[in-house]
Amino acid sequence: MDPGADPSAGHVPVLLNEVLCFLDLEDAHPGLRVLDCTLGRGGHAANIIPRTGPRGTYIGLDLDPANLAYAEQRLSPIAAQHGVTLHLANTSFASAQTVLRSHNIDRVDRVLADLGFASNQVDDPARGLSFKHDGPLDMRLDPSAPTTAAGLVNRLGEGELADVIYRFGDERLSRRIARKIVQARGDRPISTTSQLAEICRRAYPRSSQRNRSTIDPATRTFQALRIAVNGELDALDTLLGRLPEIVVGGGLAGIISFHSLEDRPVKQAFLKLEQQDLFERVTRKPVTASEQEQHDNPRSRSAKLRVAKRLGPREEPTHHNQAPPDPGRPPDTL
Repeated sequence: MDPGADPSAGHVPVLLNEVLCFLDLEDAHPGLRVLDCTLGRGGHAANIIPRTGPRGTYIGLDLDPANLAYAEQRLSPIAAQHGVTLHLANTSFASAQTVLRSHNIDRVDRVLADLGFASNQVDDPARGLSFKHDGPLDMRLDPSAPTTAAGLVNRLGEGELADVIYRFGDERLSRRIARKIVQARGDRPISTTSQLAEICRRAYPRSSQRNRSTIDPATRTFQALRIAVNGELDALDTLLGRLPEIVVGGGLAGIISFHSLEDRPVKQAFLKLEQQDLFERVTRKPVTASEQEQHDNPRSRSAKLRVAKRLGPREEPTHHNQAPPDPGRPPDTL
């Protein structure tokens, strides 16, 4: 069985064949250094690690400590079998450069960032990521993070809340929804996903609900709050800005996005890097899932893969005696 499609993992990696193809990982490349910015349950990694050995190095990052622990158990035997060194860290990919330097690695040959969520996260009511299941209004990928979605909806002023919902959710009724939220929390705090989802639905005029598409009125508000809680777009901007420092000459960077707020900055960053003669776009248009994959895994329907190649000669990594201080939370290395 394809290790990336292991049903016991609770998640099927999207665009797996496309990732292997466009990141030039269909064949073995002994000694390759790979940075996996969003390790998740290890679906992509289980397929990539065997292609980097022997003497390869695989660095995996993830905000979710439970998924990281699962991935460590899953991937450690694969890495040992193929002679690959495995480094895992419980941190945001905004700290990728610091993690690399903590392992005396200056640059890597491949970067992969799958910006989606593992199915086990979305389907777990306790995470509060979905309005389809009632649960606490949490939305944190890192349970130790200080801010929850409930904290935002009960604390932010009406204008601030409307701005968050519009900026991160492209929600045209953001002001109306924010007003309804503020009115509702005046009676009692909003603490569950079902409470918030119902407020969003009531904010939509009945005529709009009759004529709307199959998208639930709560969809964009939930997306906006999740992005705000986890600082997703700030982390993406940081990663994109550091790619020239992280990727070796001839190396490849691939990013999988799931909505326009993610895909747009990736598209613009890759174009800018190409205009600066730092990278060359391998994919001029985003690569999407095949009809078969979309049928087998509906969550792949919105996935878009963009890949860029670092220009210049390949350089060996610089070894550092000490990692520089990180302005963010220091990574907890497993």
